[in-house]
Amino acid sequence: MKDTYKTITTPSTETLYKEKNSKFFGYAFPINNEDEVKPILESLKKQHHSARHWCYAWQLGTDQNISFRANDDGEPNNSAGMPIYGQIQSFELTNILIIVVRYFGGVKLGVGGLITAYKTTAQYALEGADIVEKTIDSEFGLYFEYKNMNKVMRIVKEKNLNIIDQKMELDCFIKISVRKKEAGKIKQIFDKLYGVTLKEL
Repeated sequence: MKDTYKTITTPSTETLYKEKNSKFFGYAFPINNEDEVKPILESLKKQHHSARHWCYAWQLGTDQNISFRANDDGEPNNSAGMPIYGQIQSFELTNILIIVVRYFGGVKLGVGGLITAYKTTAQYALEGADIVEKTIDSEFGLYFEYKNMNKVMRIVKEKNLNIIDQKMELDCFIKISVRKKEAGKIKQIFDKLYGVTLKEL
């Protein structure tokens, strides 16, 4: 079972591709949800207010829960957004947004020329980005009484589990994240522990 994915953690540096007086500026951004796209786009539109097109593509999610969008922003159909998205796929990335800003130089490039320009600019942006591999994690909630705390914490320590959140009172709650392929094993261990309830979140 594949339980890793590739993404970027910080925005890439600006890249530039020129073709027949047209300029294409490329940017890659890490995103965690679709709501982040619009503010990033708006800020680039302010920065490049005299540009002609702000084309983009993004992909979110891992495993079966992948969503994506490609936008030509007024360029001929599939000449901008899809070539950008193609680079996201060829670099095997997710949770990423790539925007290519075009200043028109007065000479039409034709659909083939546009596809090459948007694809190459997206490729430059990704080559200039810091690509990292992350694990796909499952999240669980552990519910138990305070008296069982030591038992639970011993397993958390032994198995090197990542604690995301915790509430320690008479009734305790710990939220942990576990690598997807380890999840079944961890679930079995806690299921055997008397007085501890494990729920997938």
